Amino acid sequence: MKYTETVVVVAAFAFLSGCVAQQSDLKQTEKVLQQRIKQQDDQLSQTRARQSQEISTLRDQELPQLRGELEKALYLTQDLQAKQEDLKHRLAQSEQQTKKLEHLAAKMDADNTTRHTWVQKSLDTQDTKVAAKLDELSRAMEQAMLGLKKDIADVVQRTNDTLAKRVDARLEEQQKELTDHQQRLDQISQKFVQFNQALTGFREALTGLDDRVGHGERTASAHAAEVNKSIASVAKTLESVGHKVTARLDDQDHRIESLTKPAGRANQKPGVRSQATKPAQRSAVEPDAGVEPAEQPSMAAVAPSSVTIAAPQESPAAAPVQGHEEAADRARYEQVLALFRDGDLEGARRGFAAFLSEYPNSDLAPNARYWQGESYYGKKDFGKAIDAYDRVELDYPRSEKVPSAILKKGYAYLALKDMKRASSAFKQVVTLYPKSPEAGKASDKLTQLKDVR
Repeated sequence: MKYTETVVVVAAFAFLSGCVAQQSDLKQTEKVLQQRIKQQDDQLSQTRARQSQEISTLRDQELPQLRGELEKALYLTQDLQAKQEDLKHRLAQSEQQTKKLEHLAAKMDADNTTRHTWVQKSLDTQDTKVAAKLDELSRAMEQAMLGLKKDIADVVQRTNDTLAKRVDARLEEQQKELTDHQQRLDQISQKFVQFNQALTGFREALTGLDDRVGHGERTASAHAAEVNKSIASVAKTLESVGHKVTARLDDQDHRIESLTKPAGRANQKPGVRSQATKPAQRSAVEPDAGVEPAEQPSMAAVAPSSVTIAAPQESPAAAPVQGHEEAADRARYEQVLALFRDGDLEGARRGFAAFLSEYPNSDLAPNARYWQGESYYGKKDFGKAIDAYDRVELDYPRSEKVPSAILKKGYAYLALKDMKRASSAFKQVVTLYPKSPEAGKASDKLTQLKDVR
């Protein structure tokens, strides 16, 4: 019993303690619920206040705006209806105008048909008139062409006659020059014969002297050997001069051919005359016609110091010049040279020619001949310039102007597009005058010619 009571007491105590705990929990839960209810009430009051504020805002602002937009929409609808009615009215008007245009188009078609017929008739009439005018113009053109052909034939005939006269005059000048060269060759040959005769007499004298004086035999033999060497040198020199003159004649023959070719195409008479002239020219130069002038040595380089051969004209050193004559020729030379420097090429050419006539033995004669060639060169008369340069080389072989003359002769051949003779002239300068300033220029030109080839 006691045990049972004890158990009951314990159970009651436990129950009571559990109830007390539950009551405390219920109180706490009630407090929490009351707090939450207050919070929800606050939130509801705030939400209601916000909603009431939004409703008042809608009433005050958005509803009037919506009403305004509705009024605008109604106004636009009314405007569209008015425009639609206006479009219907305009459509009716456009239909009326279309009918009018169709009526006008029908009238225009009829008018166009009438006008086309009239224009066609007028064009046919104009075509007939134009055809008649074209026939008249063609006849007039034929007559004008006939007259023009006659005029052209007359002009061509006159031109041919003038060209033939010029070629004839040029051929006569060339013939005179060839005659002069032939005379020079004859003079050289005569001098060579005279020299041979004198040499023969000298040999005979040496032979007699050898017979009379026995002890002078060695000296005479040595002297005879020197004389023989001199003779050989003179022979080479004369041969060189002959080759140069021959080459010069070939050059002139070439120029004559170049002059006669255009004349032969225009008129047959000049060509026939040139053919008749060539045999006479070639008869004097036929043996050495293929030798170039640059391949022959000059007289100054070949002739020995013990023998002097006179050129075709007198050398400046052949005759003494008096003091007053030297001053006069110097003044005259400077005067003519001033003309050349001032650009008066024709006056300078005439002046140098007059100087050479007045002072043929002057020390300035080689310079005058050279500057005469320069005057021709400046006037682009390259043929006569080459003649003047050759005269410097032939007449004054010991002059300082010879290298310059040969060099400028090469330039003149270049201007005439005769590359072969130009190259020969440049080689002659380089070979015979290697230390001269002109040799460098000639070497440069040879290099350029090789590059061109």
